[in-house]
Amino acid sequence: MTILTQPSILPSANDVCWCGSGRKYKRCHKPLEGRVQPGKVSPRRSVPASIARPPYADTGEVVRWNEPAIKSPEIITRMRHAGAVAAEVLRLAGEAVKPGMTTDEIDIYVHDLCIERNSYPSPLNYMGYPKSVCTSVNEVICHGIPDSRKLEEGDIVNLDVTCYIGGVHGDTNATFAVGKIDAQNQALIDATEECIWHGIEAVKPGRPLSDIGRAIEDHANLHKLGVVRAFVGHGIGEQFHTDIQVLHYYDSRNSVVMRPGMTFTIEPMITLGTWQHKMWDDEWTAVTADGTRTAQFEHMVLVTETGVDVLTGGPGAVSGKSPFTKPSSTKSSFTR
Repeated sequence: MTILTQPSILPSANDVCWCGSGRKYKRCHKPLEGRVQPGKVSPRRSVPASIARPPYADTGEVVRWNEPAIKSPEIITRMRHAGAVAAEVLRLAGEAVKPGMTTDEIDIYVHDLCIERNSYPSPLNYMGYPKSVCTSVNEVICHGIPDSRKLEEGDIVNLDVTCYIGGVHGDTNATFAVGKIDAQNQALIDATEECIWHGIEAVKPGRPLSDIGRAIEDHANLHKLGVVRAFVGHGIGEQFHTDIQVLHYYDSRNSVVMRPGMTFTIEPMITLGTWQHKMWDDEWTAVTADGTRTAQFEHMVLVTETGVDVLTGGPGAVSGKSPFTKPSSTKSSFTR
């Protein structure tokens, strides 16, 4: 891919576009002003041979198998550890976010953090994905590929971290402010965090998965926010993705009954505008169709006999417990 650099002084609407297309600026790149543009993607990083890796690590080919939905106590113990590792990596990566940092530099840091913890960064070469973390900036919904673009003051960025250790995956993500952000963007982040916890609190044995989507969608609607439909939560364990699907909006057909021992992710993507998406040519990066900003949080959960255990939560996690337990955060102050 050839990457063109936008000039510091942009042409007038009726002038020829800076990209060399010969078209008027207003009909070429002007509609993209203020939106995230792809940068240069550096070569894939290596993982020491001493670190256990998932089956797809070398080939990029994902061969699915019928993994039990109900996990054994031994698998759950390993997933609890993988979740704790992923939560720590996410927290450290989020603390490093600052204006002027490239998303590729975030990828280097996350990659190294995973290696230091004797874990394999699960996204790396999963179905050919070229990096160790997903970095989704502003209107990028998910699966943003780290590249040479520098984060700017006022951006928001989601970091999606998954670590493979002990033969299982731990998966979590959160959205971070880059420097100082405006009230609307902060309220979007806050409302999105509230949405995931409404979803988590809907996890109860004997109830359908659709309860989760209903809880998330109801809270998003309260704030007049969109809920992305094309990307969903998923079963997880020895495989990165299993066949459980967790919709973040209500659909009665999402009727699988939650049972103790099930593990899956809840990861709502909430938007300021439309819930519809477009794909970049890289076939990974999804953006909002109208260019409005979006935020996301993700936790990996275990259905228990009495409710839910958040395997990527707890002390030290970015969103370690429900915001409804914090007196200052009982609701987000969302304004348009």
